[in-house]
Formats: sequence, C-alpha cells, structure tokens
Amino acid sequence: MANTRSAAKRARQTLKRSVRNRSVVTRLRTMQRQVHSSERPSADQIRAAIAAVDKAAKRGIIHRNAADRRKARLNRVLAAAK
Repeated sequence: MANTRSAAKRARQTLKRSVRNRSVVTRLRTMQRQVHSSERPSADQIRAAIAAVDKAAKRGIIHRNAADRRKARLNRVLAAAK
C-alpha cells in the first residue's frame, strides 16, 4: 500500500496504463501470429502489423529495438511472399 497520496495516485495511473498497454501488446502478438502461421499472408496484412508495431514503439509500449526486430522479421516474411 502506498504511504502518500501522490504514491497512491501513481499506483492508480500505473494500473490504468498497464491494462491499456497489455491490450496493445496482445493485439500485436495476435497480428504477428496470424502473419507467421498463415501459408500465404497478404501484403496488406503484413503492412498492417508493421504499422501497429511502429505505433506501439512510438507510444513507448514496446522498446524501439524490439520494434525494429519485429519489423525485420515481418519484412522477411513479406519478401518471401513476393
């Protein structure tokens, strides 16, 4: 339990943010699984996943280097699909 009012507020804010960020990370993971598991993923599907990764990195939900790594893997799938 927080000892001060400001610490209690920070705990509440962290809880809200973590719930919001968890849904974004879950959505990213789902999109990536769909791309990697399908035999012939469409280019639009891959580009949508890349855009979602970029947006999550921009908002600080995932680390910039993790976003670059995920995008590289998606781009490899995109190159193989052509």
